[in-house]
Amino acid sequence: MGRKGNCYDNAFIESFWSSLKYEVVYHHRFATKAQFRSAIFDYIEIFYNRTRASLQSWIPKPCCV
Repeated sequence: MGRKGNCYDNAFIESFWSSLKYEVVYHHRFATKAQFRSAIFDYIEIFYNRTRASLQSWIPKPCCV
């Protein structure tokens, strides 16, 4: 990882940016920069983090295997 041309290096963050842009940025018009920042914060802290955690809850924890 980390070498030039490695397609798996940024896969996680590229997926995140794609989801963020599609679900928040492209579907809304923001009147102010503060509204934009608030929408980004809400998406990351409220929706994305909680949804990602619950989607992976079926994976057994190392302590429970």
